[in-house]
Amino acid sequence: MLNDWLTSERIQIRTDITDWRQAVEVSAEPLLKEGTITPDYLTAIFAQREKLGPYFVLAPGIAMPHARPEEGANGLGLSLLTLPHGVKFNSADNDPVYTVVMLSAPDKHSHIELISELAELFSSEEDMQKIFHAKALHEIQEVIARY
Repeated sequence: MLNDWLTSERIQIRTDITDWRQAVEVSAEPLLKEGTITPDYLTAIFAQREKLGPYFVLAPGIAMPHARPEEGANGLGLSLLTLPHGVKFNSADNDPVYTVVMLSAPDKHSHIELISELAELFSSEEDMQKIFHAKALHEIQEVIARY
């Protein structure tokens, strides 16, 4: 199922990003381009980050920025950005972040199955290490295809 959402157009590997804010912005680009989210969605993510700190850094090396459906989510969407060199998100327990998965959900329910698939992927340390250190798109796609 994840490979239905994480198509080649929605996966990026970037070694030039050094700032958490830029990482979030770049991870959103595929969803912005296709209209799945609006610029307001990013504004909401950054506003929540100011209030709560790095709430979207879920586990060591993994960030999943997201906002509420009414804050600019036009549809269900997912994108993935891999940062092979890691980027500090100021999360004491989970820095550096190597993978940013941008999630968009237009309502409270449509993303539940997607979250379940992501949780399964995130819980595999071996597969996440492969994604963290991928140098080519096909390496990430091979992992994603199993979920």
